[in-house]
Amino acid sequence: MGTLLKKITEAGQAVLLSAASKKRSERFVLGFAIASYLVHLFLIVLANQGVIVTASKFLSNPISAIYTPFSFILVYEVYLLLFYLPKSTSFYIGKQYEIITLIVIRRIFKDLGNLELSSTWFQNENDLQFTYDVVTSLVLFFLIYLFYHKILRRASGSQREAVIGVPDQLSQFVFLKKGIALLLVPVLIGLAAYSFINWTLQLLNDQATGLTALSNINSIFFDEFFTILIVVDVLILLASFFHSDRFHTIIRNSGFVLSTILLKISFSVSGILNNVLIIAAVLFGLLVLLIHQQFENDAQRN
Repeated sequence: MGTLLKKITEAGQAVLLSAASKKRSERFVLGFAIASYLVHLFLIVLANQGVIVTASKFLSNPISAIYTPFSFILVYEVYLLLFYLPKSTSFYIGKQYEIITLIVIRRIFKDLGNLELSSTWFQNENDLQFTYDVVTSLVLFFLIYLFYHKILRRASGSQREAVIGVPDQLSQFVFLKKGIALLLVPVLIGLAAYSFINWTLQLLNDQATGLTALSNINSIFFDEFFTILIVVDVLILLASFFHSDRFHTIIRNSGFVLSTILLKISFSVSGILNNVLIIAAVLFGLLVLLIHQQFENDAQRN
């Protein structure tokens, strides 16, 4: 039974989460993103010509059209998160940070359509949110650079196997992560399809409600997906106890779970508190990684 399950898992990995499938998915999503961008631009032209009657700024400014292809690129980033899950926990967490950063950047493109260039910049809610998002994206970019810098430096030394391979005693843990990643692929597809169909029905029944939902697409897909990630992270944390009881490793994995929870909470708030929670989540994950690596370095010297 175990051998059969392993064969099924490896076959599923080859079909859905291999390097070849990653390349195919990349081409497909890129093509779809370009097509969606052109469609959005076409709808904006129709709205400006009066063919489509709507008060939404989402269909009034061509800059807002960049928001749509970014949505599909974000879905591909979620796929990459599943791709890296069996390979490295740290890279898997890093992908979560990339996703939240791209969400902020995508929001900047939406904010551009609502900007009001005036002397009352710091009194306008939309202008302030744009400022918060620009600063947040720069801070996140720098924090993610530090996060990956520490991982890659570690990978180039004695812990290289943690990224490109695993010792025999971790094979069962990696097999579990492969199974989880494989199960999450149809969940991702199903959640994305459900979110799109649900929004389409909202748009058909009430155009204003549908456009409002689209303008805050995080609540349509990523809020639910980060809830799933919390469940997955806790499962990985519990499973990690079977192959390691080292205090600093347990704290690192627990810290990563807390970081994901903070990212999930950020979807439930708006304004500057949303930006603060996002930065705090990534900063917390980075500090946990730095302290964990210091423990590893001290253990090697002793």
